[in-house]
Amino acid sequence: MAEKHGSLSINSDNIFPVIKKWLYSDHDIFYRELVSNGCDAITKLKKLDMMGEYELPADYKAKIEIEVDPEAKTLTVTDNGLGMTADEVEEYINQIAFSGASDFLEKYKDKANDDQIIGHFGLGFYSAFMVADEVHIDTLSYQEGASAVHWECDGGTEFSMTDGVKEGVGTKITLFLNEDCLEFANEYRARETLEKYCSFMPIPIFLKKANAETEYETIDPSDKRDTDTVVETIIEEAKTEEKENENGEKEIVEVSPRTEKLKIVKRPVPLNDTAPLWSKAPKDCTDEEYKAFYRKVFMDFKEPLFWIHLNMDYPFNLKGILYFPKINTEYDSIEGTIKLYNNQVFVADNIKEVIPEFLMLLKGVIDCPDLPLNVSRSALQNDGFVKKISDYITKKVADKLSGMCKTDKESYEKYWDDISPFIKFGCLKDEKFCDKMNDYILFKDINDKYLTLPEWLKPVEETEEKTEGEADADEAANAENDGSSAEEKDSRSIIYYVTDTNQQGQYIKMFKEQNMNAVILNHNIDTSFISQLERRNEKYKFMRIDADLTESLKEEGSEEELKEITDTLSEIFHKALNNDKLTIKAEKLKDENISSIITLSEEGRRMQDMMRMYSMGGMGMDASMFGADQTLTLNANHALVKYISENKDSEYVTDFCEQLYDLAMLSNQPLSPDAMTKFIARSNRIMMLLSK
Repeated sequence: MAEKHGSLSINSDNIFPVIKKWLYSDHDIFYRELVSNGCDAITKLKKLDMMGEYELPADYKAKIEIEVDPEAKTLTVTDNGLGMTADEVEEYINQIAFSGASDFLEKYKDKANDDQIIGHFGLGFYSAFMVADEVHIDTLSYQEGASAVHWECDGGTEFSMTDGVKEGVGTKITLFLNEDCLEFANEYRARETLEKYCSFMPIPIFLKKANAETEYETIDPSDKRDTDTVVETIIEEAKTEEKENENGEKEIVEVSPRTEKLKIVKRPVPLNDTAPLWSKAPKDCTDEEYKAFYRKVFMDFKEPLFWIHLNMDYPFNLKGILYFPKINTEYDSIEGTIKLYNNQVFVADNIKEVIPEFLMLLKGVIDCPDLPLNVSRSALQNDGFVKKISDYITKKVADKLSGMCKTDKESYEKYWDDISPFIKFGCLKDEKFCDKMNDYILFKDINDKYLTLPEWLKPVEETEEKTEGEADADEAANAENDGSSAEEKDSRSIIYYVTDTNQQGQYIKMFKEQNMNAVILNHNIDTSFISQLERRNEKYKFMRIDADLTESLKEEGSEEELKEITDTLSEIFHKALNNDKLTIKAEKLKDENISSIITLSEEGRRMQDMMRMYSMGGMGMDASMFGADQTLTLNANHALVKYISENKDSEYVTDFCEQLYDLAMLSNQPLSPDAMTKFIARSNRIMMLLSK
């Protein structure tokens, strides 16, 4: 073929600056494009062989070879796929298949999304010009009688095409790297990039450095292959020692036999795993294989809790493995990584259109050949079935979790503390997921038992039915004041909860003494989660264990007597604490060792949590904002409370009142630095009284 010069048929002055700027956001991705093009060429050649249109050589071994040459500043990618004829080079390389290419620049010049700028055109090969000043192609088609072709382009619209000298079917692409991208000719950088994008491509990928010293290895002769280059045979003669036998006679004994080893040129090892675990049927995978795959892909040496193997052929093709990682504390990062593949070609991490937001907390891989990707394979085209894929993944996760709760509740309980943030976040983000999981959410109680909502509510409702009649009269009176009926007041079962088992230890002790129970909700997500549960379920309401004093913690007493004590104590404490907004109540508690308790209404506390969540605490919005919701309950059975009530003019009353208030606060939340300083000084003064 005579040398052919021409202009690339793109109907614009120079498309390459546009390609360099907008085709991909990451320049290293050209490795993926060139290697995946080679994989496609090999796959097509194999298919032709299967169809009887071409016969592969008996010793054919599909492979992609990458050679870096830092001295020559070049990089080559060679495949032994079906190659190209001169006409095919003309069609696929010279005539870039644009649709309406003439108005390309004008149409897309204002696009903001880098990955979408040319999302409708097949330009994978041209990614090479992001890093190269010049690109050469040497190719030989599989077709009988085909001639080798050599193609060159320097990044402009001019090219040259001549007869080539390539031997062997396939394509070799040589990149002459520009000065800014010489890093890609570095063997270690090349390996890092190939492992990032090509770890699971279906064709073996080999990397070598040009002019590198030959490496050797020794093998057993029985392990020799036809392709091995034997350098020498290494013989180690048998070793003998003189030893005394059982008769006391000395004899020569062989301690190690004669061995023969072959020194060979080191066998090349592919960088990739051509048959990743997700491509296998779940029944063919062992637990150890799942764990090893997890360690390899995510470099996480903490074992995952469990996993879900996705394997679907209809109505779309999707395979993958999702791992639930172990989280040590709530302060650990729970941001996971879902790697998305298309026919084993890496696409991106955490594409939100495919992976539901709450599942991005997991770690895993998903391979879906049906994904409608743009040219850069880094973003999805708008397509209706992407939502179906997302829904399918959500459903499979919900099915796995609910199934585990039904059939293996012991394991489910063991995992619960780690997986609960995932499930709760999922319930907040996805209504359908919440519907499926509603009866399989576990609540750990103050006795370290795990119960689902139905299991929890059954005894609560039974207990309330017993005590309901006793409270009817009081509830009816209260209902008259606020305009609601007694039936409305009783319509919701109360579920008490604990956020800090140490801080609220006093309340937990009181509950246990009265055979009452509460659930532990100590994760940051729990405030939002229980609010959502209440909106979706009218049968129950969550209340923190220190939000109010239940009747079961109190003794029966005369209302008039308690009112009189309350009035007296209110006057004393308001004056001593200089806080008229604080509500003071006197109650006769069954535990006479408890002197005082602070309660904050559930609504007030959730308002605090909301302010804290939205970082408004820095604006001075602390607990004092909600003083009207705060109640100091004083135990009329406690000796110190009795002393204060009967000795309101004593010089010690102010210190005692402040001390009781701070003690109650300490059982509710930490004191501020200033309040703690005063508390310590006051404690010392009170102890000095005892020493006199």
